[in-house]
Amino acid sequence: MNLIANGEYKIKINDIFHWIKVEGIEHNTIPLVAIHGGPGGNHYVFEHIAGAKLSDHRTVIYYEQRGCGRSEKPLSQSDYSYELLIEDFTKILEWSGFQKVDLLGYSFGGELALEIVASLPEKIHKVITSCPSLISLETQYLLQIAGFVSVAEPRLIYEIEQVLAETSSIHTKYKRIWEIVNENTLDKFMFNNINNANIYRKQMIESGLKNSGHMMAALQRNPREIPLYERLSQITNEILIITGVHDRNSGLGISNLIHNNLPKSKWVLFNESAHFPEIEETDKYVNQVLAFLES
Repeated sequence: MNLIANGEYKIKINDIFHWIKVEGIEHNTIPLVAIHGGPGGNHYVFEHIAGAKLSDHRTVIYYEQRGCGRSEKPLSQSDYSYELLIEDFTKILEWSGFQKVDLLGYSFGGELALEIVASLPEKIHKVITSCPSLISLETQYLLQIAGFVSVAEPRLIYEIEQVLAETSSIHTKYKRIWEIVNENTLDKFMFNNINNANIYRKQMIESGLKNSGHMMAALQRNPREIPLYERLSQITNEILIITGVHDRNSGLGISNLIHNNLPKSKWVLFNESAHFPEIEETDKYVNQVLAFLES
């Protein structure tokens, strides 16, 4: 007997109205809970591309994190933390009535999925992390800066070099570089095929959803006491890591770090993708996810 029905919901969780969507309940599978990136992003593009194909075969539950997308914003910018995000997930799982779920997290969502399974291993079956990040790791800042330089025009490379020559902290330099990067460079940074960047931008405009940046700032101000990479070896669930070979945002280095420290992980590379394999190689992506969940 299904506990919930297909459709969209606005449910008050920890004093915040969360947007939740259920698809494919008729398949009666272990639900696959999708966790979006950002921090501060939303599900709109994933939901309309890869998600639509996944829900042809599996029960899929989407939710947008507090302050993100179609969910309500907290009154205070201090009301963002990993602990609160995990608590929100726990209450959403209780609301759904399911005792155990699979997770699919992309970008920062992959990182958050690992935080969730580290905290609630008995509630999670399998986990897919797609181009996962480690946002508190300063090495990721360096990987992103190198990624910008690899696709930038000479004038922008010069400006980035000028910022790097400053005496400020790497965090300050990182923020400054993101501020000077133009849209064309960002598209080449995020996508292997620029046509896919156009698809992404068109859908984001259609969604009308924007990232305030509040969650990213709050999580960077208040990282976990013990970094995730130091706790990966304690996660014993089966994990699939998907990474685009051309990913310049979190990239091969971060995925390799995660893979090497997880006891039960499988790593699959997507040769025609950058940070969004779910958009650039959708059918391969969906097939890999389904095969992993059904194995």
